[in-house]
Amino acid sequence: MNTEISPQTIAQPAANYAHAVLVTNPARTLHMSGVVPTSPDGTVPQSLVEQTEVVWANITAILTEASMVLTDIVSITTYIIDGEPVSEAMAVRDRILGGHRVASTLVAVPALARPVWRIEISVIAASD
Repeated sequence: MNTEISPQTIAQPAANYAHAVLVTNPARTLHMSGVVPTSPDGTVPQSLVEQTEVVWANITAILTEASMVLTDIVSITTYIIDGEPVSEAMAVRDRILGGHRVASTLVAVPALARPVWRIEISVIAASD
């Protein structure tokens, strides 16, 4: 069971995420490495929106392989190149998560491991 924790005694989140997610007695916890925007055929789209779509498709594939779904995600960390339009990546995330709120951190970085990558996302998921 995963429960959103958002105390009323502190400021509410700055976007569509939870301050914290409490995981109680998960039978299974999945920790993903940073998921990058490389398509199965090895290509990397150019735009941030397309790269974010590929990252989320890759995350979904990993979840499926682990017999999990998007609502099992409890935490994400997004690394985005400094100066990229963060709102575009957040809009894709929000659309794909469909209202499911997770603990979320976004970090602007000067570069990722490959110059063509504009975004990378790591995920923690937990399920019964």
